This record gives sequence, structure tokens and C-alpha cells, in this order.
Amino acid sequence: MANTAAPASIHQHRDSDVEFHVTYLDTDSGRIRREDFEDLAAAERFASAQLRDQDGWAVVDHVKIEVTSRMVA
Repeated sequence: MANTAAPASIHQHRDSDVEFHVTYLDTDSGRIRREDFEDLAAAERFASAQLRDQDGWAVVDHVKIEVTSRMVA
């Protein structure tokens, strides 16, 4: 099995306003799926791991996100 990083958690602290979405074909199920990463290198490793056979594909998108903070009263 390929060495991949875990997807980013929505509960982790964000230091930047960019995240990386990997959209790929899960050749086991035949479904298109997406994983989100905070690190480009981890996203690229994950995308490469999805290219297990000739039908597999993966795309890494750089997505600008709005960092918002919420105050609780």
C-alpha cells in the first residue's frame, strides 16, 4: 500500500488560506471521490497513490478558502 497522509481535519488550526482538493476515481467502487489536504506534498502523494491501474486518475486543485473566526457569547 502506498504511503499517504491522512486528510485534513476540519478541527485543525489553519495557518494559510489555501487547501488542496484531490478528486479521484476510486477504481474499487467506480465512484468519484474527494479528499482535502492542507499540505500540497501530501495531496500529491495521495493523488499518485490513486493511479494504481490504467483506469485510475486524480486531480489536485488549489483552493483559496476564507479563514473565519467565530465568537461565542
